[in-house]
Amino acid sequence: MRIIKRGCDELMVEQELADKLASGRPLRIKAGFDPTAPDLHLGHTVLLNKLRQLQDLGHHVMFLIGDFTGMIGDPTGKNATRPPLTREQVLENAQSYRDQVFRILDPERTEVMFNSTWMEQLGSGGMIRLAAQHTVARMLERDDFSKRYRANQPIAIHEFLYPLVQGYDSVAMKADLELGGTDQKFNLLMGRELQKHYGQSPQCILTMPLLEGLDGVNKMSKSLGNYIGIAEAPGEIFGKIMSVSDELMWRYIDLLSFASLDEIASWKAEVAGGENPRNIKVRFAQEIVARFHDRKAAELALQDFENRFRQGGIPDDLALTELAGETAGMPVAQVLKQSGLTATTSEALRMIEQGGVKLNGEKVADKGLMILPGNEVVLQVGKRKFARVRVVV
Repeated sequence: MRIIKRGCDELMVEQELADKLASGRPLRIKAGFDPTAPDLHLGHTVLLNKLRQLQDLGHHVMFLIGDFTGMIGDPTGKNATRPPLTREQVLENAQSYRDQVFRILDPERTEVMFNSTWMEQLGSGGMIRLAAQHTVARMLERDDFSKRYRANQPIAIHEFLYPLVQGYDSVAMKADLELGGTDQKFNLLMGRELQKHYGQSPQCILTMPLLEGLDGVNKMSKSLGNYIGIAEAPGEIFGKIMSVSDELMWRYIDLLSFASLDEIASWKAEVAGGENPRNIKVRFAQEIVARFHDRKAAELALQDFENRFRQGGIPDDLALTELAGETAGMPVAQVLKQSGLTATTSEALRMIEQGGVKLNGEKVADKGLMILPGNEVVLQVGKRKFARVRVVV
């Protein structure tokens, strides 16, 4: 139970789970992913890591690819109707998911399932009977639906079907425990209710925290560009982790590191005692790169990072400058001006055109580049002008 609860946000209902564990049989663990984008990122791995822990404890993990629900479009957290995917898009993304998920899960102990298997058999009559199990009033209790209803924003009828289908998945899979993000609580509870209706023992629910992206504000998301993909190159993963703020670093470590709680506590004590947080960040970045590539790739990523920053002449003792920006970030030209690297934004744009500006050791070519809130970056103009900058909202 201590391993299961580590890092989780909420466990419902703990005594029920204890009773299931006491039976001695492997539990059927469900986690669903809609293949709305083909790449997994570190935000996804918060939940996947927990699944791997459950596998290592001897339980049966069912990795559900929501090829049917993906064609509806998950309304969770959305203030507008999400466009449904085509069948071809769903299948292409689903294959990419399968290829990547086994970087974390044990393929020999993972059952990959598709919810179209039972939803297409259910048919239109079965869907109507399923819809009869819930009321519109109950649906409008869900936070994102209620906000859109109060704001007179449209809610399509098919969006009400999404939590019903996700709940019915638990019935079809006979799940003992379902994992999901904190934003999925309504849908996860739907599974419990429908299992009771169909005469099954209701599943327990384990919610995992949502990981903030590189901006430190929004949930990690490819669409927001604030993500670290697990299939990215070692140097890219390493550099992105090194760019996060010292405060956000601890959030990432708490949710993603496989280090023991005692070891993490010792790292925090080291920093409290004067250790440079950068050194802890290097350890963590190497751990993540080694996990998705190998130890040699992690060492090479560190060497490349050191070569670009230290041998490139970037001072180690740059003071941090914080600039007030918008949620969407701040244009790089404005950052250059406000940090004192250029006198005007026109000069900043001219220097970018001439190839004289670097961001974290890489030449900046895009004059419209936005520096996201929360990111700590090193900007360089020419050979001798440097600034360590973080945009804050």
